[in-house]
Amino acid sequence: MAQYEDITYEVKGRVGLITLNRPDRLNAWTGAMEKSIKRALHAAVNDDTVRAIVITGAGRGFCAGADMNLLQSIKPTNWEDRETAAAAREETFDFKSGLGPDVSPHYGGRFGYLFQIKKPIIAAINGPAAGLGLVFALYADIRFAASDAKFTTAFAQRGLIAEHGISWLLPRLIGPAHALDLLMSSRKFTAAEAERFGLVNKVFEAENFMGAVMDYANTLAETVSPRSMGVMKAQIWKALFQSFDEALEVGDKEMEKSFSTADFKEGVAHFVEKRKANFTGK
Repeated sequence: MAQYEDITYEVKGRVGLITLNRPDRLNAWTGAMEKSIKRALHAAVNDDTVRAIVITGAGRGFCAGADMNLLQSIKPTNWEDRETAAAAREETFDFKSGLGPDVSPHYGGRFGYLFQIKKPIIAAINGPAAGLGLVFALYADIRFAASDAKFTTAFAQRGLIAEHGISWLLPRLIGPAHALDLLMSSRKFTAAEAERFGLVNKVFEAENFMGAVMDYANTLAETVSPRSMGVMKAQIWKALFQSFDEALEVGDKEMEKSFSTADFKEGVAHFVEKRKANFTGK
């Protein structure tokens, strides 16, 4: 079997690029895609040359949600045996970063492992993102959208509910009222509206969308400490389960640790010497 099915994975400089690759079906989600994404992310995590990860879609769409052929085959009696659920169980990797606080007790399910990955994950939403495709994008650390991208939760129009953690994630990103609007109405909304809500960080013009996304990813990969990013990512996702004082205590401990790292010494040295940084993540 090919290492990756229904996706492609390549390393461009210091950026790992994962592309959902079923353009004839608007990259509709399959079990094979789910397994391949996990494999590709595992490869990116364990490649020291990769400092940032970008996930996008081939053709004119990001991800149209679960493949309708799979949805039609689901029955209440075989719910846990459906292809995508089985795929989520079959590919098991330890994604714990070892940097910052441990977030693994808080984020389970099919996609919670993305929050454990120490490298920044950017969703490059190049076109329609619907249903499961939208849910998956919410597990990225940063989201950019092309100016002509469209979004919909879709679940209520399929007789489904807010699944795979979106009922927790979406209100924290855009507030309960906006989340309920998008979930209950299943209406389509634009990239501009998504940016206004705070669902995406920024909208880039479609003509140079991937160029703009890769420029940002390269900035992360080339100019800041990968160790700092890993600790900060863990701090942010952990803080959602902490009091202010708990988050403050973690920050103080992590700051003390950072003073003894090579990246701290390099961070000071390259600034004083007015040269490009050469961070190692150590």
